[in-house]
Amino acid sequence: MNRSSSHFINHVTNLPVTEAIDRVEQAVQNMGMHVFARINHSAGAESVDMPLRPTQLILFGHPLGGTPLMQAQQTIGLELPLKILAWQDESGQSWLSYPNISQLAKLHNVEVDESVIRLQDVLSKVISVVNEASH
Repeated sequence: MNRSSSHFINHVTNLPVTEAIDRVEQAVQNMGMHVFARINHSAGAESVDMPLRPTQLILFGHPLGGTPLMQAQQTIGLELPLKILAWQDESGQSWLSYPNISQLAKLHNVEVDESVIRLQDVLSKVISVVNEASH
């Protein structure tokens, strides 16, 4: 199942949030990319006594992927590095979500060319690797 908007893409995963983001991290590293940060939003909420279903974000990338877009328009650097959010909805279903890179490129007046499509494909590939491993 896939719930998406024009600005982001959601994929269902059968994994709990922490395991899903662990597998995202492993897939990203296996693909030769660098993990810049992993943010546990639900732990942050808990630290201030606020409830939040499991929610974790991972930031990752490689200069060969993002640099061409920033050469075209540096403001797209606001959207980089790449990111995937693992989160649990109100019914307990886990999801993996990421931005629609083509839409972000348009927002920053960057031509949707092969470098944009390549980044979108990387995000899709990471999700495929994670979900294939869960079956």
